Amino acid sequence: MATDQQVISQTESWVKSVIIKCNFCPFAKREMDRGSIRYSVIQDETLEACLHSIINECIFLDSNDATETALLILSSAFARFDDYLQLVAIAEDLLVEQDYKGIYQLASFHPDYVFADSDKNDAANYTNRSPYPMLHIIRETSIENALQHYPDPERIPERNVEHARSLGLETMKEKLGACYDIKNK
Repeated sequence: MATDQQVISQTESWVKSVIIKCNFCPFAKREMDRGSIRYSVIQDETLEACLHSIINECIFLDSNDATETALLILSSAFARFDDYLQLVAIAEDLLVEQDYKGIYQLASFHPDYVFADSDKNDAANYTNRSPYPMLHIIRETSIENALQHYPDPERIPERNVEHARSLGLETMKEKLGACYDIKNK
């Protein structure tokens, strides 16, 4: 089992070598350079602990404007993609119940991510595949501000799919696999 620091190092490697290098999120490089991404590893495998951690991260973000976004890394929980999707649905409902609708939104990443109506071997799935199951908590105001200055923001998902497919399945597998080779620093 990897240590928390190894999990964070692997995740940082993924953000740099997949998300930023492939430009899947055109806003990630700025936040990486600013050091405004918070990485939190959740070791507890229970649904309740994960949901509690999500709200704790929202509370942290409420009080820390210098932290732009948070990645909750589920290092040993929700390995099955279907279980993970249930977590995401419950977590989204929880954000609404806790009055965080319109303040934060979740983006989801998983090692076995498959888009609905997509083949599991479609390279496009790698736009949302990550070294570990994780939830990305994003400030809605930041998204709105960033999109005002980005040409054709509605094309981002389509462009990402096209780019991943142009790189091909083997290249995308290699990019994700390389993240696991990162040693604890």
